[in-house]
Amino acid sequence: MALTASRYGKSRVRVMRLTRDGDHHTPRELTLTVLMQGRFDAAWTEGDNRACVATDSVKNIVNVTAARNVSLDKEAFVTAVARVFLDTYPQMDTVTIEATETRWLRHAIAGVPHGHTFTLDGNGLGYVRLQAGRDRVELSSGLRGFTFMKTTQSGWSDFVDDQYRTLPDTTDRIAATSMDATWTWSGTPDDYGAANARIQETLIAVFGTTYSYGVQDSMYRMGEAVLAAMPEVSEIAFAMPNKHYIPINLQPFGLDNPGTVFLPTDEPHGQIEATIGRVA
Repeated sequence: MALTASRYGKSRVRVMRLTRDGDHHTPRELTLTVLMQGRFDAAWTEGDNRACVATDSVKNIVNVTAARNVSLDKEAFVTAVARVFLDTYPQMDTVTIEATETRWLRHAIAGVPHGHTFTLDGNGLGYVRLQAGRDRVELSSGLRGFTFMKTTQSGWSDFVDDQYRTLPDTTDRIAATSMDATWTWSGTPDDYGAANARIQETLIAVFGTTYSYGVQDSMYRMGEAVLAAMPEVSEIAFAMPNKHYIPINLQPFGLDNPGTVFLPTDEPHGQIEATIGRVA
């Protein structure tokens, strides 16, 4: 039997980095998965661990790199972590790092942003993925579980009408999704944080201000807008499940429902995915 693929590492490595500038603090909290590929096959096939890096060491490398790079944004931080692995272990060919960001919002007291008081932004997680090899590096950023909604200017009609269809056409519905979006960098922006914020703003502006003939329609135009606005991005990939809001039948209670009462449900849900890239 042949070992055709293998990798290992550490998951759910959590670290908070806090930049202190007098009374003005900035927290940076990440949860990372670090997976290594290389000349480790003997650990599987021969019980020989001599080339293996302990997963506890993986956690320690993340923590040490954090202490040395307190103020790096998440893109630069995972790049620094990868560099430690590739510089330290010649038996390692590739290290893949994925990280989700817990985002903290600076709280305002008496209308003034406070230096060290924050509230948790619970709407979605920032995301970064780095695949670093000897000859090639691919860095992507994005969002995970970013949830948004509009209560009109969306429809779904003219789809296949066969013996299995029960869903009627509609030209006015609630559209909501919990979006995963990943954009791949072909260039380096001046500020990753500002660039990511601009991409998020662009996505929601297109979604919220234009009529949607379906999630597919909105998704494509959202991707087009990001590529037009951000020359540093080579492509953007989406996974956008429908979060359904079903009008509740109130007739048994002698009531009408003029589009004001809905049953929120996301199981089962429509799952729509696509990647929009530049023409080669």
